[in-house]
Amino acid sequence: MTPETANDLEQRPTRSRRRPTLVAATVIVVVLLVGTGIVAWRAVPERWLPWDTAEFPQVDASQLSPAQNRIVDLLRAEHAAQRPGTFYSEGVDEPWCANFVSWIMREAGTPFANPHSGHWRIPGVFTLQEYFQDAGRFEPGGDYTPRVGDVVIYDRSSALGQHTNIVVGVDGDEATTVGGNEMRKIRIHDLDWKSDGGVVGFGRVDHARTADR
Repeated sequence: MTPETANDLEQRPTRSRRRPTLVAATVIVVVLLVGTGIVAWRAVPERWLPWDTAEFPQVDASQLSPAQNRIVDLLRAEHAAQRPGTFYSEGVDEPWCANFVSWIMREAGTPFANPHSGHWRIPGVFTLQEYFQDAGRFEPGGDYTPRVGDVVIYDRSSALGQHTNIVVGVDGDEATTVGGNEMRKIRIHDLDWKSDGGVVGFGRVDHARTADR
């Protein structure tokens, strides 16, 4: 037996002992990563996720006005269709949450009037708030309880930054909303509207303008 062969025989048991240790360490690391991922996923607010985790809610149509029912029906259809943002912005490639809200209201027979142009489309969230304020239909966040069809206005401190979406359900201090350009999709999430500091206020749904479509 050569010296090299003797050395090989002496080293083999050491290598065989290392393999189970390495496998065990790998398993522990994988388990820890999976566990951490599950905890983090559950802790992340739903609106931050890149996919929609909620089904469109059941809405009691008998409790709503014709205008509210049209808004809900349109939101349900567009949530299912998942069209691109340019569909709601007349082909303009830009952030489209306010365009989506503008399009829904136009199709529902309650169109906006841009305070700067008079056009139905209001592409900016700040201008959308200005429109509601000028119309006497803006309610600051706080004591006001939103209704189905109301438009939520968020400032830059919200999870999605300056943003807007539409209420489709209210249960106590929580509202269910549908919005465009939420992770580039039309998505649903629950909003704790009293405690969410990103909520600036609500644009009230216009019950008076109920022209048939």
